[in-house]
This record gives sequence, structure tokens and C-alpha cells, in this order.
Amino acid sequence: MTDIRTVLVANRGEIAVRIVRACKDLGVRAVVAHSTADRDSMAVRTADDAVCVGPGPAARSYLNMPALLYACARTGADAVHPGYGFLSENAVFARACAEAGVKFIGPTADLISLMGDKIAARAAMLKAGVPVLPGSDGPLASLREATEVADRIGYPVVIKAAAGGGGRGIAIVRDPADLPGAFRATTATARTLFHDERVYLEKFVADARHIEVQVLADSHGTVVHLGERDCSVQRKQQKLVEESPSPFLDDAGRASLCAAAVAGARAIGYESAGTFEFLVDPTGTPYFIEMNTRLQVEHPVTEERTGVDIVQWMIRVAAGERLPFTQADITPTGCSIEARINAEDPTNDWAGSAGRLDRLVLPGGPGVRVDTHAHSGCVVPPYYDSLLAKLIVTAPTRELALRRLERALGEFSCTGVTTTVDFHRELVRDERFRTGDYRLDLVDVMAREVAI
Repeated sequence: MTDIRTVLVANRGEIAVRIVRACKDLGVRAVVAHSTADRDSMAVRTADDAVCVGPGPAARSYLNMPALLYACARTGADAVHPGYGFLSENAVFARACAEAGVKFIGPTADLISLMGDKIAARAAMLKAGVPVLPGSDGPLASLREATEVADRIGYPVVIKAAAGGGGRGIAIVRDPADLPGAFRATTATARTLFHDERVYLEKFVADARHIEVQVLADSHGTVVHLGERDCSVQRKQQKLVEESPSPFLDDAGRASLCAAAVAGARAIGYESAGTFEFLVDPTGTPYFIEMNTRLQVEHPVTEERTGVDIVQWMIRVAAGERLPFTQADITPTGCSIEARINAEDPTNDWAGSAGRLDRLVLPGGPGVRVDTHAHSGCVVPPYYDSLLAKLIVTAPTRELALRRLERALGEFSCTGVTTTVDFHRELVRDERFRTGDYRLDLVDVMAREVAI
């Protein structure tokens, strides 16, 4: 690790704490960039140094590129770890770091640009032989072209922003009469949110599962996968629970999916950690939808099953190290499930909850891991993502993992802000979830049943 001596952690919350811990395990100095709202955060308290980069709103702090680069110069940081969200998939920031002589811990700016453009990513995967959804060959030039493509592949279809992500810039169209409005609305959303009005169209897969594959690659040609994660428990394209292995895939389907991800990574010359996301239809046929060129929120699920410290290896790969293992050395074992504990109120349309945590009691015991920045007395600010903690359970079998998850949720106690713990307690008792027989609409179906 002689090539990287000081890492600026350009993020907040639990992932900032996670990166600080990885740095300390490596003997690397960790500096946390923080907003005024996070000056007393756990990440700041545990880091070797900290520097304020602006006030609470993210646009003036965690998204403030000049302030972050100045923080590197001021603290002597020779590398930046962006975590997830914020600037983690921003090619401009990655390029600015390189120009400033600071190592961006992640893929190159060119790779971020390529895979961040959903149309270009789709074309690259087609060329690599990775299965993609039937759809338009490029950006839609007009409503007329959108209509022609939709008529050719058949309804329902989905219109997506080329620069979209995080579930934004997506419209599902089931009826041809709704296509004009959806086309105009998605184009406007793309222009407003992403400053890129290009949209494209794909076939919508009903009753699908959302399954992703974690890959890890170095700069010496080694590319491995670390197994898959089933992320099908979602609300409005936002993940709530992730598990590995997928209870839906058989061994042949799992091998095919993972092989496709490795082929895609090799084809583009990928380096660092990354995730290939697929929709899998009821027959088990997978379709590539996007690649996240960053660390995923749900990475602990994979770490628990493989024993590979993904955050640490991102840093080591950025320092030029070779991965010391091949695909044959990686054997995921057991079952891991992650529940995202958000500061949200599911009974009030999932409204965010901010304020002081009066009391926080975290679960423990065999097979239980909690990644969090929260503690009794801390303040949950209103400016950021609502993720409060990640509860990860691991066991030799899915049945035991579910029992451990139920036990851990029962031990989890939080007062002062409203959380999603009660939702997860209800979910883990749902027969469809317990049997693994669920699809992307599970949370919506549960909500309708409660309303009735």
C-alpha cells in the first residue's frame, strides 16, 4: 500500500464509517470530508483527520468538487474514496481528481462515462454478447420513432433516460394511448434532472426479479465475480432488502448470469468493484439493464458470503495491486440477507423522519452484522438519504438466516425518529418472502392488502 498513504472519504453516514474502517485495517490514513451538519458524526470521530467542505445541503458540501479537491490538498490526501451516491459515478469528478494528481478509488472517468450512459452501455453489452432487452438501437429521435419501436416489440414498454439512475427517469407504458404523455414527461425529467434529454425504449418485463452480480477487477487483467444478489424487494425502484444467493435461480441460471457479468466487465476493460444489474423473467431468462460503476449499498451481503473485503480491495486495486485470487478460489457459502433500516415512516407514504435519536439499541449475536453511523443522541439531518443502518444476517441456510433476521429485528430498538423496522418485521413474516416466491411488486401487493 505504498502508493496510497492518505484517503479522503468523500461521503457521509454508514459508508463513510465503513471506508474509514477499511483504511485503518490497511494502515492507511483516513480523512473525512464533512458538512457542518455532520461535524459530530461517527465518521468524523473515528477518522484520523477531518475537514469541513461546506454547509448542510449536499450541493454545497458533498457535491462541491472544488471544496473536495481543496480538502485533498489541505490534508495531503493522495486518493479519494467516493463511496456510493453523491459523486461516486461522476466522470467529471473522477477526471478532475486525476488531473489534480489524486487517485480516484474506482474505475476511470472514461468507464464511468461509458456505463453511465445507458444507451452506450446497452450497445457495449450487446457487442460483448451479454443479453439485453429488446428495444431501440439508440436514443429516440421523436415520438414517432418511439411509437414504431413500441409497436414492433409489443407492449408493455418502458421509457428510460439515457443518463438516468437510482430509479429516476423511468416510465412504464402499458397502453399505446399513454405513450405520447410518457415520452414527453420522461424527456422533460431527463432534461431537468440529468441535463441530457435523450431517452430510449425497452420491453417491460412483467413479474420480473431484479438480480445483480458483483464483480471485482484489477489493472492486470484479472476479473472475478463474487456471486449474485437478489434485490427484488423494492418500492419505487428503491431497494429495501437484498439477499444472496437468489432463492429464484437454479445453479445453471446462476452460473450463466455470473458469466455474463464477467464477460461484460472484460469487454470494457473494467477495473475496481462494480455491479451488473439484470432483470430476470419468470422463465429465468436474464436481461442486462445497467452497470453501477461504484460500491453498492448492499456490498456486505457479498462480503459475508465470500469473505472478500470489497472496500479494502477497491483501495488496494487503486494502488496498483493484483487480486491474489482467481475465480476458482471464490466459493460463496451460506445465505446472507440485508434489511435497510431507513429513517422513514411507511404508514405515512414513507415520509422521511429527521431529528435526534433519543435511544438506539442494536442487535447482535451469531451471524448478525450492523453497518451504521447512528448512535444514541446523534442527530439525523433532513438533507440526505434516509439510510440509518444496514442489518445483515448470515447463516448456513436461508431458513436459519430468516430466523436470525426476525430475531435481530426484534432486538432493534430506536426512539426519536420513525424507522422502517416494523415494515421489515412484517415482511419477514410474509409467506411469499419466506418461501422466496416474490417479485418486484411484493411491497405494492402488501400495501394493497393492508388497505383492503
